[in-house]
Amino acid sequence: MNPVLITLLAMQRQNWEQGVAIHALLDLGLTDLARRLARDAVVHQSPDGRLGTIGGERGSVNSAAVYEGAVLLDDAEPARRQLDWIVERAPRAADGTLYHLLDAPEVWADSVYMVVPMLALAGRPDLAVRQAEGHRARLCRDGLYLAADNRPKCWGTGSGWVAAGLARAIRHDPGLAAPFAGHAREVIDACLRCRRGDGLFGDVLDDPGSFREANLAQMLAYAAYTGVADGWLPGSYAAVAGSLRAAVAPFVVDGLVTSVCGAPTFDRPGTSAEAQAFHLLAEAAAG
Repeated sequence: MNPVLITLLAMQRQNWEQGVAIHALLDLGLTDLARRLARDAVVHQSPDGRLGTIGGERGSVNSAAVYEGAVLLDDAEPARRQLDWIVERAPRAADGTLYHLLDAPEVWADSVYMVVPMLALAGRPDLAVRQAEGHRARLCRDGLYLAADNRPKCWGTGSGWVAAGLARAIRHDPGLAAPFAGHAREVIDACLRCRRGDGLFGDVLDDPGSFREANLAQMLAYAAYTGVADGWLPGSYAAVAGSLRAAVAPFVVDGLVTSVCGAPTFDRPGTSAEAQAFHLLAEAAAG
């Protein structure tokens, strides 16, 4: 078995990490294993419908990442409840843009990956576009994304969540290429202009003194490979994606992706389940 996958499965995971792990397994063709992860997220589904809520989970939308696995289960009710939470009851701004947390009116870049592909898969492209546009209006600065509307720096992983989320949404619903493809390319290109000499990025894209961060390279590689495969990016982006993966390779040690935003606070170098999953997503997309 792939050592990065073995390491991912050995890690403790919050619900969004469980979701991204499920996405990687699905893209690798490991559908039965993805179902098993989804089934455990259902065990931990909260009464309001959020999947995989463990340990007083404050996140309102992270659970939506598990939806792709939940729809594969024999019981349709857990996926229906998760979708109902996002569509009808999760806290949101007056224009419908979802707040990332249950207890604070904050819009985060992460939410684009959590909810936009889910809405595309669920047959709600109208809501997928509304969420993408609401987040873009609040967070995008010349193609780069703020981490949140109350955090003014352009967080590398935040832009990665957006690029990857839009790419995955188009994969689920090719009709979304019209509203999403141009912006996804804009985000990828804006990030690429911030690459450092080692081929990676700073944790804060507009801060040269911020620490080296490798997961953004994986996220962009996934988005670029997917865009080429689905026809909304020129073929030349496959070489770009390959160079991004090559830049990460020296930092994969015994199956562990290092030098990424570290769990659990994601404000310092470390390791994370999401970085493991994006390594696998980029690998699958390369194929």
